[in-house]
Amino acid sequence: MASTDTAGKTKPDGHDLAGLEAGLDALDAVQVKRTPFTQILLHKVLPPVSAVVLVLVVWKLLVLAEVTDDYKLPDPSAVWHSLTELWVQGTLFDIVWTSVSRGLLGFAAALALGTPLGLLVARVRFVRAAIGPILSGLQSLPSVAWVPAAVIWLGITDSAMYAVILLGAVPSIANGLVSGIDQVPPLYLRAGRTIGATGARGAWHILLPAALPGYLAGLKQGWAFSWRSLMAAELIASSPDLGLGLGQFLENARTDSDMPGVLLGILLILFVGIAIDLIVFSPLERRVLRTRGLATRQG
Repeated sequence: MASTDTAGKTKPDGHDLAGLEAGLDALDAVQVKRTPFTQILLHKVLPPVSAVVLVLVVWKLLVLAEVTDDYKLPDPSAVWHSLTELWVQGTLFDIVWTSVSRGLLGFAAALALGTPLGLLVARVRFVRAAIGPILSGLQSLPSVAWVPAAVIWLGITDSAMYAVILLGAVPSIANGLVSGIDQVPPLYLRAGRTIGATGARGAWHILLPAALPGYLAGLKQGWAFSWRSLMAAELIASSPDLGLGLGQFLENARTDSDMPGVLLGILLILFVGIAIDLIVFSPLERRVLRTRGLATRQG
């Protein structure tokens, strides 16, 4: 119960304070629970599967309605036949892995370059004034524009592919980190300096964790630019010495007027992009949101 002081004012007693603290703790606590498997199927699996089925149905109806010639819009079964041929020949995995390995290696190099560059631009005023507008301009420049220059500089080699990936992905990663750091409350930095977290220690223990949501958005965009840049490079600078990747497979199908192969190449490129996002970036994003109390645990 509450007590009364000499002035006649009511003061909360220990039980009231304990209840208030418990209520505040309950507000701050993140409710963590595992989503039932049936709910995952209903909300996570069923919608995309339904969308795929709908696309296939519409595609099949357009073919049956003969809205255009067969060589322009082949039957879905023809695309499936092209896929099974690659599987039987044992080349499907090699084609996909040639491009995926290049994309991941190029993205890792872009990550190693873009992270310190973004940190430098965000924290050094002179560097930001000098390089910041250039990074924004490079981010808006289509990656395909770098392919002719990279081929002239480095020849039709893997080095040219990686150069195009770096030029496309580094600005996105750096700008994402700059944006994340700009949104870090100054109180965090002052608290870090109070406990001695300055310089590299402050960047590692204070800046980067606080800027993680913006940085992660930059990483997702950086991967998208890496993948798009690589596909543009493989389409334009195709050579037998580079091995058969998805971009060159798509270009070979176009040269042979193989429309089922063209559609298969497009679908494989799309599949890889979606798979990387679901396997890598979506779990990272959920974990970051969960640690900040912005999302409940699922799965």
